[in-house]
Amino acid sequence: MALLRTDINIDQPRWDQSTYIGRAKHFFAVTNPLNILCSNRELEEAKGILYKYRKGEIINGLTEEKLWRYKHIYDSAFHPDTGEKMTVIGRMSAQVPMNMAITGCKTPAQTIFWQWFNQSFNAIVNYTNRSGDSPIPVSQLVKSYCFATSGALVTALSLNSLAKRFPPLLGRFVPFTAVAAANCVNIPMMRSSELTNGIAIEDENGNKIGYSKTMAKEAISQVVLSRIMMAAPGMVIPPIVMNQLEKRGVLRRMPWISAPAQVLMCGLCLTFATPLCCALFPQKKSVPIERLEDDIQEHVRKTNNPCKIAYYNKGL
Repeated sequence: MALLRTDINIDQPRWDQSTYIGRAKHFFAVTNPLNILCSNRELEEAKGILYKYRKGEIINGLTEEKLWRYKHIYDSAFHPDTGEKMTVIGRMSAQVPMNMAITGCKTPAQTIFWQWFNQSFNAIVNYTNRSGDSPIPVSQLVKSYCFATSGALVTALSLNSLAKRFPPLLGRFVPFTAVAAANCVNIPMMRSSELTNGIAIEDENGNKIGYSKTMAKEAISQVVLSRIMMAAPGMVIPPIVMNQLEKRGVLRRMPWISAPAQVLMCGLCLTFATPLCCALFPQKKSVPIERLEDDIQEHVRKTNNPCKIAYYNKGL
């Protein structure tokens, strides 16, 4: 067996993140729904293998392909800033199964409960995939959750109530508008500490040089856009298909296929939309020092740091 190379940079993604194709390949590997089936033992094994490889230890039977597989398993479950294991339902690899379950469980009689459940799930995802490693006080977290879920819930229910006033096809698109509006409320609220305190900025060596509120606004705006785009296929394509089935009388003859069909279409759309939309913007963003706040620039000058380009994790 050929010896494993010792110069593989596993602190960076496998593919070039300066290109959309490279980012898409990375997120197809990381957001793979099968990743959530990995046990805690497998996750800790992946973490241990990467640690040993960084230390230069020889690991019998380890190939480059296996090494990258361990890397993708690690990236799917551990926060890039804190290194902490993320809650299962908050991981991006849980987007497909969780949203399929939510789609399948919704019924008109339970609209409020499932809207609350959906926004609570979104709040967990938004918090789990936030940027930075600064601890958030429990009081602030609870406050953010209450504002995020209640604000998004009121927005979604208000817009959904308008569906009855539109033609059938147009009415089917109101939920997408509600989801888009709810994202604009939920994501900023669950990441409000970044807007208040700034997002962590690092130099090229990973040394923290300050916190930027300007970059926090930019990062959160990009995450909101990518989440809306992520939801679009699953909330635009199924309504068109279901409307055609309704026109042709299929749903009248076989009403039982309505829910399964919507769940399957949602799952199929999210399987591709999740990684493709996560890849719209680099997760590790670069920014010229000149674009950052004066206090960060002053800190760089005082410490004689030759840094010209800084970096931050925008979150997902």
